[in-house]
Amino acid sequence: MPNNQRDHSEDSPDDIVFDPDQSADVKRALRQDYRSLVKKVQEQQGNLNDVTPEDLLAKVQQADELFVKVRGPQEATLDAQLLLMATNLGAQKARAMKSGSGVFDADNFVSKLVTYMGGKSFEAMSEDSDSDDGHGRPPLDWDRIGRKAMAKSHRVPLTGFMLGPLSIEQKKRAVTKRSKLEKNKSDEQKPQELKEEDISRSKNETSTNVNLLGSILDHFDFENPVNIFEFVINPNDFAQSVENVFYLSFLIRDGQAAFETRDGVPVVYGCGKPEQADYDQGLKKRQLVLEFDMETWKRAIEIFDIKKPMIPQRAPSLTKLGDKWYG
Repeated sequence: MPNNQRDHSEDSPDDIVFDPDQSADVKRALRQDYRSLVKKVQEQQGNLNDVTPEDLLAKVQQADELFVKVRGPQEATLDAQLLLMATNLGAQKARAMKSGSGVFDADNFVSKLVTYMGGKSFEAMSEDSDSDDGHGRPPLDWDRIGRKAMAKSHRVPLTGFMLGPLSIEQKKRAVTKRSKLEKNKSDEQKPQELKEEDISRSKNETSTNVNLLGSILDHFDFENPVNIFEFVINPNDFAQSVENVFYLSFLIRDGQAAFETRDGVPVVYGCGKPEQADYDQGLKKRQLVLEFDMETWKRAIEIFDIKKPMIPQRAPSLTKLGDKWYG
């Protein structure tokens, strides 16, 4: 593989300094030459078989010759790009190299090893078995192969340095099957399939309750309004108090109830539904957001000393799902 290190020990200081006044023609020629080399290396990356160490070394040497004329950062960047591509190409070529054309034959290796230690090959043992060690095998000179191995390594040999036989069977991992939880089929229940027509309310609660609040609010007028908290709060049920605020909003939206603040106290009262002429004369619809949480509910009960609900306690609502009713 080519050596990509460059030696500038013989270059003068003027050969390696930055020169902003370098001729534009020289810069243009350098860039063109560098791009030409880069293109050639890119073409060789797709086919490693056509890449030879000599060809790669020649390209690096061409880059060395061009680098002598480099005086600007743009040309130096092209040079670095070329060296990086050449280095990667050389590494790919090295990884693709093979140490032999054939596959390692373990039996042939063992046969040659036995013969080297003074034994007989498998073929000779099958023909002549007169001289052996009493087990059908000739004695082996282990000292001879030991001296040969020690000539290549100064490390003290260990008892298990061969890591077992040459032929090792791959161990298969035992897979234990986990027993699945058996379910009792009789305990299984299919969920009830609901259709749109199966879901119905016991009655139209919203319109009924809005009309109820409207009839109660008709007892209060502009001259005699009612505190909104005293009207909607049920001291025994926070949920129904929230529902009352919801139903009251329908009356205010439709103009059947009016909401205003008098002396810092919010009040409501019943009124006639506005006509279109009222809006033509300047009447405007306004919206507001009323924050009503449990703390406000408890605080209003304490301040206004609410003992009984002005709106009667309603029974829990029921919803029909399929053939059953749910509260």
